[in-house]
Amino acid sequence: MKKMLMLHGINHNMFGKRDPKQYGTVTLAEIDARLQALGRELDVEVESFQTNHEGEMCERIHQAYADGVDAVLINAGAWTHYSYGIRDALAILTVPIVEIHMSNIHAREPFRHHSVFAEIAKGQICGFGSESYLLGLRAALAALADH
Repeated sequence: MKKMLMLHGINHNMFGKRDPKQYGTVTLAEIDARLQALGRELDVEVESFQTNHEGEMCERIHQAYADGVDAVLINAGAWTHYSYGIRDALAILTVPIVEIHMSNIHAREPFRHHSVFAEIAKGQICGFGSESYLLGLRAALAALADH
């Protein structure tokens, strides 16, 4: 069974309460439950991790390398736009990385248009709300076929 790691970044524990216009009312627990359900359908194990601490995110990425996960999905939130520490941790991985955003970051504030992860990610999915996560899981699985 393939193992995927879903990394949720800063402030994602507030989904359902935070800016419903951009992120809807779905909670992080609901997103993770949907990922688990799709994972079972696709015969993929999905582990989710969320933190508001950049160093903890880097340490979890290091652990993913040690654990030999097959792919990483990441919605790093605001860290996407400036965290070279997380980018460097992700660059250690030799597996497909799929960047996910619920909102269309390219249609928002100019600082959100740039991703420091873009050049090391297999691809980016954004703008489809919580469905972005399910699309990301499917994309990661497809990327493994090419990997």
